[in-house]
Amino acid sequence: MKLNLPILLVCFSITISNYEQESTEVVPKRIYTTKKLKKVPVIYGDVSDDAWDAVEWSSDFTQKDPTEGVAPTHQTKFKVMYDDKFLYVAIVAFDDSPDLIQRRLTRRDGFAGDRVNVIIDSYHDKRTAFVFTTTAAGVKGEEIATQNGDNWDDSWNPIWYTNAKLLDNGWSTEMKIPFSQLRFGKAKEQIWGFNVNRTIFRFQERSLWQRIPNDQSGFISEAGELHGLIDLVPQKQLEIQPFTVIQYDNYPSEAGNPYRDGSDFKINGGLDAKIGITNDLTLDLTINPDFGQVEADPGAIALDGFQIFFREQRPFFVENKNIFDFEFANGRDNLFYSRRIGRNPHRDANLTAGEFADVPQNSTILGAAKFSGKTQNGWSIGVLESVTANEYAEIKQTDGTTREEIVEPLTNYFVARAQKDFNDRNTYIGGIFTATNRNLGGDFNELHKAAYTGGIDFRHNWKDRNYFLEGNVIASKVLGSKEAITATQQTLRHNFDRVDATHVNVDVNKTSLTGTGGRIEAGKAGGGNWRYNGGFVWRSPELELNDVGFLRQTDEMIQFSGIRYLWQEPKGIYRDIRANFNQFATYDFDGNFNRIQYELSGNVNWKNNWWTEVELGHKPRIFSNSFLQGGPRWRFSAENYFVLFFGSDRSKKMSFTLGYVGSAAKQNNFSFQRHVFRMNYQPFDALSVSLSTEFEKNPSKTQYVNQVDYDTKTRYILGEIDNQSWSTTLRVNYSINPNMSIQFYGQPFIARGRYSNFNYVNNAVSKDLYSRVSWYNNNQILENNGNYNVDENIDGVTDYTFGKPDFSYVQFRTNLVARWEYIPGSELFFVWARGGAGSGDPNNSLTRSFRNQILDKPLENTFLIKATYRFVR
Repeated sequence: MKLNLPILLVCFSITISNYEQESTEVVPKRIYTTKKLKKVPVIYGDVSDDAWDAVEWSSDFTQKDPTEGVAPTHQTKFKVMYDDKFLYVAIVAFDDSPDLIQRRLTRRDGFAGDRVNVIIDSYHDKRTAFVFTTTAAGVKGEEIATQNGDNWDDSWNPIWYTNAKLLDNGWSTEMKIPFSQLRFGKAKEQIWGFNVNRTIFRFQERSLWQRIPNDQSGFISEAGELHGLIDLVPQKQLEIQPFTVIQYDNYPSEAGNPYRDGSDFKINGGLDAKIGITNDLTLDLTINPDFGQVEADPGAIALDGFQIFFREQRPFFVENKNIFDFEFANGRDNLFYSRRIGRNPHRDANLTAGEFADVPQNSTILGAAKFSGKTQNGWSIGVLESVTANEYAEIKQTDGTTREEIVEPLTNYFVARAQKDFNDRNTYIGGIFTATNRNLGGDFNELHKAAYTGGIDFRHNWKDRNYFLEGNVIASKVLGSKEAITATQQTLRHNFDRVDATHVNVDVNKTSLTGTGGRIEAGKAGGGNWRYNGGFVWRSPELELNDVGFLRQTDEMIQFSGIRYLWQEPKGIYRDIRANFNQFATYDFDGNFNRIQYELSGNVNWKNNWWTEVELGHKPRIFSNSFLQGGPRWRFSAENYFVLFFGSDRSKKMSFTLGYVGSAAKQNNFSFQRHVFRMNYQPFDALSVSLSTEFEKNPSKTQYVNQVDYDTKTRYILGEIDNQSWSTTLRVNYSINPNMSIQFYGQPFIARGRYSNFNYVNNAVSKDLYSRVSWYNNNQILENNGNYNVDENIDGVTDYTFGKPDFSYVQFRTNLVARWEYIPGSELFFVWARGGAGSGDPNNSLTRSFRNQILDKPLENTFLIKATYRFVR
């Protein structure tokens, strides 16, 4: 491998910046000493209650944004006190113009309007914190901050109490936080990391009690400290939440199909529970979970043959997701992808003429348990166990009798994750182990019987956490029948059957597959204005994670590097600017140099709170091992791309984003255009509307279509595609009060592809497009009843045939949810979901496809009522 110029530039920058005068200031650590209360305050948001007289106010906040280190426009003060079971916080946010305070009502975790955040590092690990937020409208929100403030997870929903009140000179809030919702060890006096953040929404201004300079690489680690918590008794958490669901489905009936008679009705129930094993570690349980109120996945079409990643939305798996994450490479590759649990069955029912089947849409999760938390001595622990049931399709035969056919085997999923902090929390070492075991029962030869993965990760920070070295190493092993392992080798992500590969080949006798992967990265994350990083990623051809993880592609080695310069202090017309240069190159394990890419980008936050992002990229070398799906390595023409996004002040009642992404390849091989418009509008405090619409055009002269045998060769057939897609997402939220809201979600998605000018691969690695492929002439190809007949040698005899690849897909999903948290932690949901999906005529326009497939046809409706009640001890 050749060392290229960008690597040398980054190495040079690293050397130079080692001599750079670091400007990181040493900021004194602030300490607030609390006391035990003498009288319990009533949580109304009014801090004038004389119960607060037991402790002193603290103030002197400092701006974080836009001008770090100066006094804020308006000051803030707070008090903290406690009793045996609760921590109490009172905050006054002063404001000379109380009529301009933004009191926007949103759903829980909406984080809009003026607000304060109380940040509590009760582990005092300087990397993790519990964050409690109250807005000026009294809306509550909670997050768990991890990775020293680089990751904020709002899926956490503890039980706590808060309220807010408008004052003549600002607004105030009170918080009552149960110790059972926090995690801390045993000590005579607790010392916790602590900070308070205040946001003045109309100015987009943030101020902190404990000042943290912008060039600091950490956030949680730089917090102040809360002292004075004497003889706290850890409160073990015990919460039990049963639920009941009543559901009615209405849909177009299918003639003769007894399973699609037009309507279904069912009643379901289950149980969620949280049990505090210790004050540090919690056991979460779910039995027969229901996810009926979860939004549908957005529409998507993948023409490259790879699996599409969808984010997890189910509450049980979303909460504390960060503990189980093991993202080992750049992108979405992860050893644990919870969407595998409860997935759609691997098989469809085998039907004969006149038979109908009732096939489950998802595997039933019989039960799942999570054991997670972080101990006082620096251990982060996560263990997850889940079992999904045997799933059967019920098939009604022509004579009226029924039979069952298994479509998914009983499967056990296990994940164990641990990390240990060292070196004053500047270093950690961790590991993960996952296991998937299926009870195949002599059937399902196409599936892995077992799959195991393991990994070790680490990170070391030094010099005030300004510099870092991190990495991981992983290994996988899958076991199964010869058929299952052969099929794995032939999947697109492994591509062992690629005709020109010399380092891999399909072994039909294998009953297991073992692979490795990993990443190493080092760089500078703080101090001064320069940042840089560089590293290396590899995925061996045999690596396999997709039984309970997510892996898009193997047989790849990636070298990457980047450098960034920050303008962090407001000057003239801007608040801050970032400029970045990034580069990466990829190779396969056969030594092929497949890709090189350069990228220059920057973003500006302007003085008026508008913002701009721009990006320029150049890809002089693009090869793909998978494009021809088992065929030879394919070369794309060199590509240039441009990205421009800009938006208005998000603090205004009306804000918008406009964006454009465009790319073009040499010889007009392919191009890409993406147009984006997003709008948020809050005409009054209780109502907010957001709209996001995207239109994409992705034409290509050489889109893969099929492969056929011809003479003694294989023909790889490509075509010129006119590929377009359009999607719009509308969200409307009406909040009656902080605990009661009505939410609407709607999304139409339309994708259409029309093919013409078919061609076939001539020399797959030629730099010249017209040497790379040869086009069929009108005498060689003829469309006939949905197929194309090819007479390549023009002898009057059809040499081969392939199907017409044109497509049109339409999906429409809406969701109307009324939510009422009638007591803290207990909720009622009323849900109306409506939608449909289907194929249309590719000759139609996008709008006509939507009208024909959605507006002119009956849709499916689901009406659902879900009630939960949380018992808390």
